Amino acid sequence: ISQVIFMAYLYYISPLNTKIVGGEAATAGAWPWQVSLHITCNGNLCYCGGSLINKDWVLSAAHCLQGFGTSDIMMYFGHLRRSGLNSHETNRTASRIIIHPTYNNPKHDNDIALLQLSSSVTFTDYIRPVCLAAAGSKFAAGTETWVTGWGKLQSGGSFPDILQEVQVPVVSNSDCYNAYGGLVTNNMICAGLIKVGGKGPCHGDSGGPMVGRNGSLWIQSGIVSFAWAKCDDPRYPGVYARVSQYQDWITTNILHVTELRNLITK
Repeated sequence: ISQVIFMAYLYYISPLNTKIVGGEAATAGAWPWQVSLHITCNGNLCYCGGSLINKDWVLSAAHCLQGFGTSDIMMYFGHLRRSGLNSHETNRTASRIIIHPTYNNPKHDNDIALLQLSSSVTFTDYIRPVCLAAAGSKFAAGTETWVTGWGKLQSGGSFPDILQEVQVPVVSNSDCYNAYGGLVTNNMICAGLIKVGGKGPCHGDSGGPMVGRNGSLWIQSGIVSFAWAKCDDPRYPGVYARVSQYQDWITTNILHVTELRNLITK
């Protein structure tokens, strides 16, 4: 990692968790930036992930949010279990959804979106923001990363009750490009066990963070976007939106909204 951008007021130093397909259950507070998005779709609930990047904003995937309004979204913070009481949990609705203007569906290029919270969250040991990879950040093939979410434990399988974590290495863009027949762009970063499989995100993990460690800091390098075939197919690594490509877009949109709010409240 060559550099990082600090989008939050506090930065979290998490214990190293090396444990979603092929993953393990996370412990409370291990990934305090993880957000659970509950989206009302066709009268049912659909699920995606997201990451808290400061007290007012969440980062997620465009394909999770396209076609939905703010009233369709509920975001949970400090969330560990889907069922039962989460004593450290709080929730917010969305006051604004910003989808990248050149998001390309179904190719999923520029698969990134921002959600503004209805009100700020208070940071705790269980709710804290993640740092974001800066423009120009490099993640070499083999760099170990961690992906978290409540997605299915295998293709066609069940959803877990407890947040899952899994460790996967970065795959070079050339290898990923070859695997996907040219579909992968420079706006994407790939991770997984090529020729081995068995680990990675699955249905319901979309929008969640891929993070790596830089010293004592955790840096988000990717946003869960897509994979072909089965979730753990050894031929196809997971594909993520490359966060370092969107530093300007993220900061510009957040600052623009902040300036508008300041004008309105004057």
